[in-house]
Amino acid sequence: MESPTFVRFQLGAQLKRVREEADVTAEQAAEVIEVSPSTLRRIEQGRVGLKGPALNALLDRYGVADAELRETLLSMARTGKQRGWWAKYGDLPNSYRQYIGLESAASEIQNFETLVVPGLLQTADYARAITTADASQPTPQAVEDRVTVRMKRQKLLTEEQLRLVAVIDEAVLRRQIGGADIMGGQLSALLDAQKRWNVTIQVIPFREGAYASMVSSFHILSFAEGPGVVYIEGLTGDLYAEGEDVQRCTRVFNSLRAAALSPTASTSMIKQIRDKETP
Repeated sequence: MESPTFVRFQLGAQLKRVREEADVTAEQAAEVIEVSPSTLRRIEQGRVGLKGPALNALLDRYGVADAELRETLLSMARTGKQRGWWAKYGDLPNSYRQYIGLESAASEIQNFETLVVPGLLQTADYARAITTADASQPTPQAVEDRVTVRMKRQKLLTEEQLRLVAVIDEAVLRRQIGGADIMGGQLSALLDAQKRWNVTIQVIPFREGAYASMVSSFHILSFAEGPGVVYIEGLTGDLYAEGEDVQRCTRVFNSLRAAALSPTASTSMIKQIRDKETP
């Protein structure tokens, strides 16, 4: 089943495309459905859904006469209103919900991390330690909900629906998040994950010195249908980028893989650090 978030994201992209082709500004389009320009932009970003009458009004304003295209977009709007499995966890930030929805529809994710283990590879104890320290100061129940969601997300890997290529800095392996015992368990989990056919982990060692994108972690999500998207998480907000930005980040990711140890050498480093620095 397609992720409703992914469908809404694709609908927004299509609406932006036809609006620009019709030479209609965001302000003009917003007036048609009586919303603010910022809300219109959120619709085009896939963050807000759209009902049939409003969608038809926009398509009329854009001069979209193709009956098949109109029906496709209306169908996407209906699908986008459905709820994903993560919807019942009410304390999740909206930006995180959107990411989960896109992730659940992806066929491959290329993830670069400078400081923490990629979420799809975290143990429950490691995830709990990170979430507890979050700047938003979540309640104990919110912490447990987020840990539960993170563990459920990992079914994408264990059920082999998704391929993950993760490049991490050596600092990820050495930062004692949660203490030595929890970190030891996390490193063992990385070694187990590396054995799966659909998971590749590479480590950029300290001796590599400076390299591309040292200060910015990011995710490149690829889909069986539709263009890819780059996700960059930030303290003050999350960024989704498409088009040329995806190509640019893909080139950066390839350079990161070239700078990193091979998967086999990375496995050896992970094991060495686990055996030396944790119980």
